[in-house]
Amino acid sequence: MDIKLRSNNSIFNINIDLQAKRWEGTVGRQVVQAFAGSLEGHRARKGVLITTSQFSPDALDYVTRVEKKIVLIDGEKLAELMIDYGIGVTIDVSYEIKRLDADYFEEEL
Repeated sequence: MDIKLRSNNSIFNINIDLQAKRWEGTVGRQVVQAFAGSLEGHRARKGVLITTSQFSPDALDYVTRVEKKIVLIDGEKLAELMIDYGIGVTIDVSYEIKRLDADYFEEEL
């Protein structure tokens, strides 16, 4: 497991595992199934599996059929999240959009 998020207090009991890997090909059901098994071993209730690649249809279907809550993030979604949160990205071009100020043209009485 790459990251283990744990918080146990009187209000919340958070137990989430995260695994991120750089795969060359499609990530299949077997990888996701192994991840689900590792969640059980760590007593995690939820898990996030991230790949720079994509998940097979069998892998996507598998997470809908297991009791554990598993979020799959593929390379495309990962890139979107990185852009949205400004992680690992730089601004290439910035645009300034101007509009007319209608109050500027009103006559004073």
